[in-house]
Amino acid sequence: MHKVVSATTNPAKIKAILQAFNEIFGEGSCHIDAVSVESGVPEQPLGNEETRAGARNRVENARLVRPDADFWVAIEAGIDEDSTFSWVVIETREQHGEARSATLPLPAVILERIRAGDALGPVMSHYTGIDEIGRKEGAIGVFTAGKLTRSCVYHQAVILALSPFHNAVYR
Repeated sequence: MHKVVSATTNPAKIKAILQAFNEIFGEGSCHIDAVSVESGVPEQPLGNEETRAGARNRVENARLVRPDADFWVAIEAGIDEDSTFSWVVIETREQHGEARSATLPLPAVILERIRAGDALGPVMSHYTGIDEIGRKEGAIGVFTAGKLTRSCVYHQAVILALSPFHNAVYR
């Protein structure tokens, strides 16, 4: 059984990680240990590079906290070019994988608050009345009328980031 350290305690992100690992390595093939670690970037990362750096930093910090794991996984959500998206970074002692998720264009009213310094989660909670929306369906669930959720978009990116770990051509 793989010991997977999730560099977040966010249920939407943990669900995506667990589902992806089960699909790639088999049902029940991993145990997830969720840890809360710093990203080293602002609460609301802006831009591709800052968001990617946040995910990379979380993996590095998770490795320091739980050095005995088989996998370390981080998902960092950010805002880039008026859209929300995330970076997924996965590492083992020998391998490294990264993938960027699909993007969701955000409405002007939400972007205005983000540009004023607010983070997307609290802005969406205020807009929708859903407490801690970032730990649930997120802006993705709201703006796709529930057709997609934060977790399912993360799931795709985790599957993509896992590609180097089960395909020999990467080695």
